[in-house]
Amino acid sequence: MTRDAEDEPTGVRPEPGQPVVVAPPGEAPPAPAPTPAPANGAAAPSEGVGNAVIGGFKDAGAPLVRFLDTVGGHLLLMARALAWLPRRPFRGKNYLEAAEYIGFGSLPIVLLVGAFTGMVLSLQSVFAFRQLGFESFSGAATGKALSLELAPVLTALMLSGRAGAGIATELGTMRISEQIDALESMAVNPVQYLVLPRLIAAMIVTPILTLLFFVIGMGGAYFVAVIVEGVHQGQWWAKLQDLVTPTDVLQGMIKSVIFGFLVALIGCYQGYNAQGGGRGVGMGTTRAVVLGSVTTLVLDYFLTDILFSLFGTGKS
Repeated sequence: MTRDAEDEPTGVRPEPGQPVVVAPPGEAPPAPAPTPAPANGAAAPSEGVGNAVIGGFKDAGAPLVRFLDTVGGHLLLMARALAWLPRRPFRGKNYLEAAEYIGFGSLPIVLLVGAFTGMVLSLQSVFAFRQLGFESFSGAATGKALSLELAPVLTALMLSGRAGAGIATELGTMRISEQIDALESMAVNPVQYLVLPRLIAAMIVTPILTLLFFVIGMGGAYFVAVIVEGVHQGQWWAKLQDLVTPTDVLQGMIKSVIFGFLVALIGCYQGYNAQGGGRGVGMGTTRAVVLGSVTTLVLDYFLTDILFSLFGTGKS
């Protein structure tokens, strides 16, 4: 007994290797599943390995590229700022305000750190030299350390934590609030107006702060050694005058000029190029403090070596 054609279930002839799909009576048969085709232009295994190696080299060299980019950005900003130095308008008020903020504003913290640095260094020197009977040399040792290293380095670190961070925050806020763009729209060059006064002011006031750091530090050293520990005053002064020379103080002043300039430059660069809203300003401020401190400590070694060779410090 046979059935009519309309009662037969409708089906589709499958491709070889595919299951038979049968549609119920009265419904259209489903379309067969497409056979996946191989991807055109698939990379060969050797090409995949080559791309992975190239990507690995790029990732490994990314920190170096970022470092060189940062150094180049600082150098370009410095060149742009110094190019405006002999050009008008000078705007002396901007220089005075920057000097007041960097110098006078940082004076209390510099004096406080200088006093206690000299005191603790003198205390350690007295205890160390007393074992050999040379406690009168504690003043000379403290003077050498302060004049050559501690006064310029610690002053720069204090400026990096206060003035450098403040400069980065101020310029960063002006950048994200479009105040720098407003200066450009009024035909005022922002590098001349904002960056150059801070660089010049930092170069001028940092040596002054370093000298005050040295003076107050030696005052603290005298108080601890002579007043507290009972070291002979005449011998203490005699050894100090014999071993600490004006050349030592001059070397510290030269270092402080360079350190102050770099701290202000780093703060200006991080603030001037801030982006990303308030978070970007905060990150720029953090980078200004970190980079300023690290640059000071790293550069101190090379400056010390150069200045020792130029001035013949330590040679008979």
